[in-house]
Amino acid sequence: MKGKTGVFCFIVLTLTVLGGCSSQPAAKQAKQAAAAPDKIQGKAQVMVGSTGATDAALNAGGPSVYIWEGVRRYRLFLRTPVNIVHGNEYVVEGVDAQKVIDDVGDPDQGKNGYPLQSSCERVVRTAWSNLSFDEFDATVSLVSGMVKRYPARPLFLVTRIQPADAAGSAEPKEDKDLREVSVPAEKERASLIEGPTALTAPLWEPTGGTVSCQVVINSEGKISELETGKQLCEAVPWSKFRYQPPAQGGHPVKVSTEVEVRFDARK
Repeated sequence: MKGKTGVFCFIVLTLTVLGGCSSQPAAKQAKQAAAAPDKIQGKAQVMVGSTGATDAALNAGGPSVYIWEGVRRYRLFLRTPVNIVHGNEYVVEGVDAQKVIDDVGDPDQGKNGYPLQSSCERVVRTAWSNLSFDEFDATVSLVSGMVKRYPARPLFLVTRIQPADAAGSAEPKEDKDLREVSVPAEKERASLIEGPTALTAPLWEPTGGTVSCQVVINSEGKISELETGKQLCEAVPWSKFRYQPPAQGGHPVKVSTEVEVRFDARK
């Protein structure tokens, strides 16, 4: 009798341990899904002429919508159609797909494709956890296709969007009325205080290359706008660049110039 009792207790203990282990991934996923949403704020760019099936699917049949937040342009993925006014400023909450993919990482360094299927699944599950199986698979396919197509242009899965207050603008108020002057790249290079002008090529462009990017430097010496739509230009960490605050005739100005950045090939 004692032997049977011991066996029974061992089985119960084993099931308890296994049950605890199997519940860990679910608990971890729930924690990830409950994480605070990413937030962006900027001016809307509505591409009314977009008629492709993929473009329409990203806004439930509506036009393509982007948000410019300084030097970054985000492609919005909306589950329900939203009437966005071109040029107006909005606050958007949701999931930055590229950020999640980068957090997951890729131990194979792109050898098995970019992005990984598991990364895209994590993106969708984090943003919209209540999708049906069919909706989930279709959404994952959309995310994967868009990230492959525009890897340097972040795809943002929207959970909430609303008009922004004017006071929330990221641009310094005094910069709005400043005169903008054009300065040649070689001349403006001398005023660079810090900034990585040589980077490692991203996974989606492993051969790298050199790219010239048209930017605007604000009165604080920070790059506030990116005026070039090249993929590699959108991959540059512009927030790390600092210039001597531009001035002309003793008065602050904004500067339009070109910055050359080299992407070294991945080894």
